[in-house]
Parts: sequence; C-alpha cells; structure tokens
Amino acid sequence: MAGATGVVGAHVVRLAADAGHDVVPLSRATGTDVATGAGLPDALDGADAVVDVLNVSTQQTDVAQRWFRRTTEHLSALARHLVTLSIVGIDGAASGYYAGKVAQEQALAAGPAPWTLLRATQFHEFPGQMAQRLGRGPFVVVPAMRIATVAAAEVAAELVRLAGGPPQGRVPDLAGPEDAELADLVRRELTAQRRRRLVLRVPLPGVEGRRMRHGLLPGPGARRVGPTFEDWLSSR
Repeated sequence: MAGATGVVGAHVVRLAADAGHDVVPLSRATGTDVATGAGLPDALDGADAVVDVLNVSTQQTDVAQRWFRRTTEHLSALARHLVTLSIVGIDGAASGYYAGKVAQEQALAAGPAPWTLLRATQFHEFPGQMAQRLGRGPFVVVPAMRIATVAAAEVAAELVRLAGGPPQGRVPDLAGPEDAELADLVRRELTAQRRRRLVLRVPLPGVEGRRMRHGLLPGPGARRVGPTFEDWLSSR
C-alpha cells in the first residue's frame, strides 16, 4: 500500500484488512522510500498487488512530473499488479499537478508491471481542504471549477476490489452522484462548520482555467456512486 496514511489510503488499508488481505503499508518510517526505491524489493516480496495512491503537494510542473514518474517506475519495476489512482479530466494537462498525474499514467502504461488505472473525481473532503488552504482573513478565494465529488471510502472500496482481481488497464471512471460548482460546496462546508467567511469564485486564466470552468467531470461511461456531498456532510 503506497500512500497508506492519506485520505483514500487509510480507507484502503482498513477495507483491505476487513476483507482478509494482508496489508503492508510502505513508509519511510519502516525503511521504505518509494521516491528513491529504498527498501522496496523486500517490502514487495510476495505481494500479489500494489495499490498506489501516493500524493505530492506541489503545483510546479517539473517537480510533479519528475516525482510521479519516478515513484511509478520504482513500483512498476517490482509489482506483480500495480493498481493506480488518478484524476478525472486531466487529459492534455500540460502544467501543474495535473501534468504530473498525466506523467504518472504514461509511466504506468510504459512500465513492465501489469496494471490497472482508476480515475476518480475529487473527494468530498476537497472543498474543506480548499477552504483551509485558500482562506485569507474573512475571505476564501476559490477557482471557478465544476466537479462531481465522490466519497473517498467509495474510491477505496473500488481500489480494493480491483486489487483483488486481474490487471484490467484503464477501467471506467468513478464519480459522485452530482455535478456542482466548487464555490458552492465550499460554502456548504463552511456552513456545516458554523464558520462565517465570504467565498469568492474566481475564473482562472489560460488553458487550465478553462479546463476547470468547463468541468473536471466524468464522461458518459463513468460509474456514479453515493453518498451525495450533503449526505456525507450530515453523516460526518
């Protein structure tokens, strides 16, 4: 399990263990570094599948591309079946974090390991993360973006299911049940937290700005799964 402590990774570890799988988290704390490859041969010895939900916090194109390409190559060199999570709507992305995910997908397809690729939309946690990262005093400035957020636990369940089966290449995208504007979801998140802040929706310039405004939305072949964002907020 690469990325075992992240939003999705923690769910994958729990669900895989509940399903009877032996789960081995990869972390520097246990002597394993996916970025350098250190400790990977021993950690992956005998593993039937590797689930990769690794993440890096950067918007620098070269940093994201280099990091995702390198970690994928290290895992692919040793995995019997590499199951990777990516993002809906990143086709053609040439800059920033999304360009790094494109590089990851390319490295996955070019690597020696049999693979499965699942693209998912942003998670229900995403609006809350944006509220925290982009808050400035009484304001939260968010980019104009159409999304269909999905429960991280549902994404994790699909990854566990895929890891238990044969390699399939790219599988149908996974998305939440509703399309929405990011700014609206941030407002609902803040209301649920009983925080009074003004949310400003700002259209970003350039190709990536247009990509966000037109929607990082799933195509007609995607699977749509609940709960809705509102139901998720209520259950939390």
